[in-house]
Amino acid sequence: MTPTRLFEFIEYQHSNHPLEKSFTTKTNGNWESVSSADFIAKSKAISDALVSLGIGSQDKIAMISSNNRTAWSIVDVGVLAIGAVNVPIYPTISSSDYEYILNHSESQYCFVSDQEVYDKVMSIKDKVKSLKEVYSFDSIVGCKNWEELLQIGAEGKNQSQVQTLRDAVRPEDLATIIYTSGTTGTPKGVMLSHSNVVSNVLSSSKRLPLEIGGASALSFLPVCHIFERVILYIYMYNSVSVYFAESLETIADNLKEIKPNVMTAVPRLLEKVYDKIYSRGKDLGGIKQKLFYWAVNIGLQYEPYGKNGAWYEFKLKIARKLILSKWQEALGGNLELIASGSAALQARLARVFTAAGMTLVEGYGLTETSPVISVNDMRNHKFKIGTVGQVIDGVTVKIAADGEILCKGPNVMMGYYKEPEKTAEVMSGDFFHTGDIGEIDADGFLRITDRKKEMFKTSGGKYIAPQVIENQMKQSLFIENIMVVGEGQKMPAALIQPNFEYIQSWLKEKGIQEVSKEEACIHPTVLEAVQKDIDRHNQNFGKWEQVKDFRLIAEEWSIDQGHLTPTMKLKRKVVKQKYADLITAIYQD
Repeated sequence: MTPTRLFEFIEYQHSNHPLEKSFTTKTNGNWESVSSADFIAKSKAISDALVSLGIGSQDKIAMISSNNRTAWSIVDVGVLAIGAVNVPIYPTISSSDYEYILNHSESQYCFVSDQEVYDKVMSIKDKVKSLKEVYSFDSIVGCKNWEELLQIGAEGKNQSQVQTLRDAVRPEDLATIIYTSGTTGTPKGVMLSHSNVVSNVLSSSKRLPLEIGGASALSFLPVCHIFERVILYIYMYNSVSVYFAESLETIADNLKEIKPNVMTAVPRLLEKVYDKIYSRGKDLGGIKQKLFYWAVNIGLQYEPYGKNGAWYEFKLKIARKLILSKWQEALGGNLELIASGSAALQARLARVFTAAGMTLVEGYGLTETSPVISVNDMRNHKFKIGTVGQVIDGVTVKIAADGEILCKGPNVMMGYYKEPEKTAEVMSGDFFHTGDIGEIDADGFLRITDRKKEMFKTSGGKYIAPQVIENQMKQSLFIENIMVVGEGQKMPAALIQPNFEYIQSWLKEKGIQEVSKEEACIHPTVLEAVQKDIDRHNQNFGKWEQVKDFRLIAEEWSIDQGHLTPTMKLKRKVVKQKYADLITAIYQD
């Protein structure tokens, strides 16, 4: 029977194609797996233990984890199976945001991953009246461990009550509250029902060619984000073995160990992978270097379905055999599918990764849409580079008069928790206002052009879409990250975080000794090279859109420092505030 409630996906797996290695986490250097049956037994124990703690329908349980792990998913299912509500929280946000979310959601219990997160929660625990206890996944002195709940629940004393609560859960009931990482003000709690997310899992699954019971996946994007969480439910539904990466730093090693068939990623990570591989080409000599760049150039011209003709396909075959196949080997050797979301993907990445045998599909959505609205699919000519694919089944998209994307369907949220006014601001009848600008082409493919709120006008009255320009500029190996500014000014300019690793190796080749980050940002040779790349990419834009000036910034833009959201998107207002003097200086010079 097709699942209608989120906790039924693992049961569907067990009934249709059970796995011996359903979820796997590395602990103390060893990969430890749980089977479909083990997972269900443990999640039932969690449900039983939570009932003994007095948790019931619609009570809130918070979860804060620095890395993905099997325990998180087990607790998630255990919470949902008694009609309680999972409130996942990004680990990297401030203690004050912890305090706000825990209070606003009225969370009664909180599960944390490690000492650092535990300390942050305990620093504000006394300010959260609803919070009764904190449980940890790691062993932490002075903190109750989640395995204590497994032991309590294993006795099964409350199973009749668990069953009663489970039977009472309706598909339209609230399942999770996800607080969006806003750049200003307090976070908004997005309410998603079981049916919101289930509908999204079922429709999105049709677009991902996963081998039932025969594929493995690496998971490393934050599971507190709805994108990765839905992916995990998709894996459950399709009996894909899930392996959790130890950390972002170990992804390369974990890929080689696991050799997965599929993974999800955000564009920023893929950009780094591409730049790292591309820069290695410089270390090759003579014919090998020429061959490397020839193959990459072939990859960058890639079009699906043989659109480039037989001669191109012949060259691509050679390029794959000699060079591009090694890209796949570097990512484990078996990787066939990468699903990208969260931010705009550069077309060059989709081309070269797919050319290398790793189909890179871009999708689109928001937390408020559970999240997927559209996604590419290589099958049946449903893949078009430069777009976010066709709209998934059951979802309707229309483009408003001002270009904004509006979405209607079973995936659209129940609303913002305790904030009906803010809910009303983003709804027109059944249609949700995404805040994104886009267009639908003649073949039904959706293309995102920019964030409505991020577009700005110059003093000359010309509209600037910064994301489009930034994505183009980030193709430069000298640029790690970039933010286009210039609202109300005569022309666009840019703040740039340089790729210092590449710059140092580039300077070394030129016989220039290593310089500090601060020195690199004002080094004439570096500035000249960056300017040359900006001039080259400026050719793709109208005169009013071209970046006329820039400043290099030595400080690393990071999540911890507040420059980026947990999904690695720019916090534009924060960055503008931090470098307000620098921006002022640009337009005064």
